[in-house]
Amino acid sequence: MQYIGYGSLKERAAAEIRSAIVRGDLEPGTAIKDVELAEKLGLSRTPVREALATLTEEGLIETKPHAYTRVTALAAEPVRDALVVVQSMHVLATRLVVHRKSLTDEDIAAMRAANKAFEEALDADDAIAALAADDEFHAVAVHRCDNFAVAATIDRFTPLVRRAEHSRFSSPNARHSVTQHQQIIEACEQGDHELAARLVDENWRTLEDEL
Repeated sequence: MQYIGYGSLKERAAAEIRSAIVRGDLEPGTAIKDVELAEKLGLSRTPVREALATLTEEGLIETKPHAYTRVTALAAEPVRDALVVVQSMHVLATRLVVHRKSLTDEDIAAMRAANKAFEEALDADDAIAALAADDEFHAVAVHRCDNFAVAATIDRFTPLVRRAEHSRFSSPNARHSVTQHQQIIEACEQGDHELAARLVDENWRTLEDEL
């Protein structure tokens, strides 16, 4: 029998609730009841409560003691604030890895594969799969830059921009990102760190249209 630790249960609950919020299954303003969620997820209340605490820190859930726990509104200002930070960290990661020539042939191949998966997900109108593929694409530079502060900052603020990303990847306009990704790959191959960084900045800036 495989042992599933408490932390794993909390992470599973957080991932499933987060995904439901991003997809819009749990709409802004929806009341959240830990008992109902625990029953739906087949978990006890403890990991669900801890998961909700995590999502509150991420800005996806808001709570007022003895009053409510609900999905936060998709307000432009906090999302825009988080986007600026996430965007800046991805730009920095790209500039660092290209300048240091840290990307291997395998890394470039992984970026190409992720972009292909991204394009196929868009063709299938699968925004969740497109989000996952986009994550894989950008994660190459984040991983290779080997900077814990960059990675931790991205992890901390990305959840707040997820709903904007989902909206973006549900739109036909998202196909422009496929071309942008290809241009980023080419700049990385050329070793032009300033061009690669500028292209990553432009790629993330397209999310502002969803706010």
